[in-house]
Amino acid sequence: MHELGIMTSVMSVVQQTAEQNNATAVTKVSLMVGEMTEAIEDALVFAFDALKEGTIAENAELQIRMIPPKSSCPECGNVFVHDRFHRGCPECGNMLTTLVEGKELAIESIEVDIPDEDEE
Repeated sequence: MHELGIMTSVMSVVQQTAEQNNATAVTKVSLMVGEMTEAIEDALVFAFDALKEGTIAENAELQIRMIPPKSSCPECGNVFVHDRFHRGCPECGNMLTTLVEGKELAIESIEVDIPDEDEE
């Protein structure tokens, strides 16, 4: 289950970011995950929920935006969305297409609570 490894790295970045910004809590983590990474959304949520316990992100919400695969055909220039297995160009039939989206794996945003300067 590589989702646990992914979320371990995400949680490390989340905690470092929260500390660097003197946050009191992490409220939301938003990820962008390409379907071609083979990461399973439910497994990512499960790993996040397990790893956030007892951390500054304990009550945080996880939002995942799955990115479908998109390829470009060098023969006819067609850009098309497809599933994980059928990358052939639907216009000209060329099988040598180039994946242009779908391998993303990034933290889009981390929302945190930061104390007011008056409270410090």
